[in-house]
Amino acid sequence: MSISRLVPSVASVALAGVLGAQAAMPRVVSNDNTRPAGRYRGDTLVVALVARTGDWRPSGAAAPGAPMFAFAEEGGGPRIPGPLLRVHAGTPVEVTVRNTLGDTLRVHGLVDRRPTGPVRADTTPLVVAPGARATARLRLAATGTWLYWATTTRRPIDWRTGLDAQLTGAIVVDSAHADPARPRDHVLVLGSWSDTVHRMGTLRTRVLAVVNGRSWPHTERLAYAEGDTVRLRIVNGTADLHPIHLHGNHFVVSERREDLPTAEPFPPGAPTVVVTEPVSAAGTFTLTWVPTRAGNWLLHCHVPEHFAPRGPLGTMLATPAVHDAHAADHALGGMGGMVVGLTVRPRAGSAVARAAAVPRGERRMRLLVRETVGSTDAAPTFAYALHEGTGPEPAPDTGLAASPALDLVQGEPVAITVVNRLREPTAVHWHGIELDPYYDGVPGFSGWGRRTTPMIAPADSFTVYFAPPRAGTFIYHTHADEVRQQAAGLAGPLLVRAPGTVRDPVHDVAIVLTSPIEFALNDRVVLFNGRRTPAPLVMTAGQTYRLRLVQMSVHRSGLTVRLNGRDAGARDSLLTWRMVAKDGADLPPAVARAPIPATQRVSVGETMDFEVTPTVPGEMKLDVMFGFTRTGRPAARVTHAGTYPIRMVAPVAQARPGL
Repeated sequence: MSISRLVPSVASVALAGVLGAQAAMPRVVSNDNTRPAGRYRGDTLVVALVARTGDWRPSGAAAPGAPMFAFAEEGGGPRIPGPLLRVHAGTPVEVTVRNTLGDTLRVHGLVDRRPTGPVRADTTPLVVAPGARATARLRLAATGTWLYWATTTRRPIDWRTGLDAQLTGAIVVDSAHADPARPRDHVLVLGSWSDTVHRMGTLRTRVLAVVNGRSWPHTERLAYAEGDTVRLRIVNGTADLHPIHLHGNHFVVSERREDLPTAEPFPPGAPTVVVTEPVSAAGTFTLTWVPTRAGNWLLHCHVPEHFAPRGPLGTMLATPAVHDAHAADHALGGMGGMVVGLTVRPRAGSAVARAAAVPRGERRMRLLVRETVGSTDAAPTFAYALHEGTGPEPAPDTGLAASPALDLVQGEPVAITVVNRLREPTAVHWHGIELDPYYDGVPGFSGWGRRTTPMIAPADSFTVYFAPPRAGTFIYHTHADEVRQQAAGLAGPLLVRAPGTVRDPVHDVAIVLTSPIEFALNDRVVLFNGRRTPAPLVMTAGQTYRLRLVQMSVHRSGLTVRLNGRDAGARDSLLTWRMVAKDGADLPPAVARAPIPATQRVSVGETMDFEVTPTVPGEMKLDVMFGFTRTGRPAARVTHAGTYPIRMVAPVAQARPGL
């Protein structure tokens, strides 16, 4: 593809200027963040950075590359992400930046980090003119994880997407007793690049997502053993929010940071035991996990566009979304971008190498994967249907459909046979369920050794066995050609209740948020349980209801959900609710009992449970908006995406005995 087909922009003009010299550029090295940069002069860490252009090949050395701006240490080659700044708390640091680019460089994040008071980045960057040097002196006194980043376009980080989008590096400050030369963790810097191209008369945005400078399947494979304490520091150097999901395991969020001056602090009592953690632009968090089951597990951004297969960067075009192109090898060809593979080795004597145990006396059901009436290859509408017992199968759905809630019992073994009635292969991932890796649902990857989850071919089936270890709200959804199949409707709620309890569907309501299949044309629309305009939910004043929110849209930047009431003047007023669970993990009682404003950001792959007790009859509604601030309060760029109406009624009077 010629450069003349790019839409003119600062990034494309700069790219055109360096494209001819690409062959002479130094090759960019993918930085695994295991070696701290710099040298010590007395007690001060001295780091000399250079901003330069290199030949970046995130899809492997043999794939085509493209020119990209990157940081290097003086005397070394360019690295993506930039060199790691890692020190003991209290260490003075001196960073000199030399600019070999043709534009003025503005470097953010090279500021003091204090143990008390604000620790966000200063709004005043280090400015380095072309061909010049500038020095920042800072004291890193607070332990934690941050980032430094630079731009040549004066754009903030949440608008930095082009040629300068990889000018990012991690800052890690260990406690005074830690040894930064031997870290017991791993630093993963998220990166992305996008631009707009003109193809066949239309504008298309190309998105490339990477982890430590590489795109799956070329990202690092991290290896651990059962019982290890795994600590991963996630650093978001991109313009997007990324909900990071760990398959088959809950993890603990031990640290959250926001480094934008406009970011709001995390609210007290924010959930810490999760399976999906969103990280905003310039944000970081630390994941701690002790694996108890050997096998292969995925860690990835849950936005379908960010882990869909993509062509190499140098080809300048995304891989066409052909729905059966990756059936043969989904693990290598059916995913791309922001994905990391984690392998957990068994302890000595572990039985993981044997076939996964099949429980006895399990509850058996069939999950039918079918097209709905009116589905076409160009605009498919799919749905799951539940078939249990010996009766006839459910009738096919018409048009947009809501997949059924799977109602399971904690600790009760279940055998679910997934029957593929589609004309294309599929797979099902049991999102948030802790289970044997063979049944986790990533074809060609989940499992151990050569025994991995199969892709389910048309007219074929696969039986999954597990016993849910905890009660809560989870998700089952496709893990094959997610951009197409997820938007077509293949996502549903998986509800696990405690033994001896019965779910009351009147007071216990699952609300699944999805996107229409024509998302590209209606990217500000959400569906509620498969419907654009759902029938009103009826609540009785004075009674308590549990709303289980399941976010499975394909929105890149998440959604804000608000529960509003209507006053006498027909004006909206924000109500309160109690957040009681996140990703199937109950919140501490002191947090769950506290009423909070009924507004919440919910990212793709998250579930959240709220309790609501309406007090007087009237109207309520669950509004969903595209866009948010960190705590969920609407920002200026929020647009309305849909409404779930709620009608409150007065309680029925109880007749007194004897009357």
